[in-house]
Amino acid sequence: MKLLLTEAEMAAGQGAASMISMVVMVVVWFGIMYFLMIRPQRKEQKKKAALVNSVEVGDSILTTSGFYGIVIDVTDEDVIVEFGNNKNCRIPMKKAAIEQVEKPDSE
Repeated sequence: MKLLLTEAEMAAGQGAASMISMVVMVVVWFGIMYFLMIRPQRKEQKKKAALVNSVEVGDSILTTSGFYGIVIDVTDEDVIVEFGNNKNCRIPMKKAAIEQVEKPDSE
């Protein structure tokens, strides 16, 4: 038996090792991208969906366009919001346009 490897056997071993290290590096980069970009975005989407689903009649909301209003009716995908002191200013809008929700005080 030969105890020393020939040059060809050493070169073949180095090529396989470099291929494995490259695959490991690609997997590590995808892992880093997942934890830095994709996961926080999904968390934020879930948080916003929970916020929008918690909207009830009487809640004060802020829309994505910057208007404050009071919710007077809620359906599956839409809400009717009353803006300002004028009781005739009622606008139907999508729930996706809600940015913030404030529950009325229970005093």
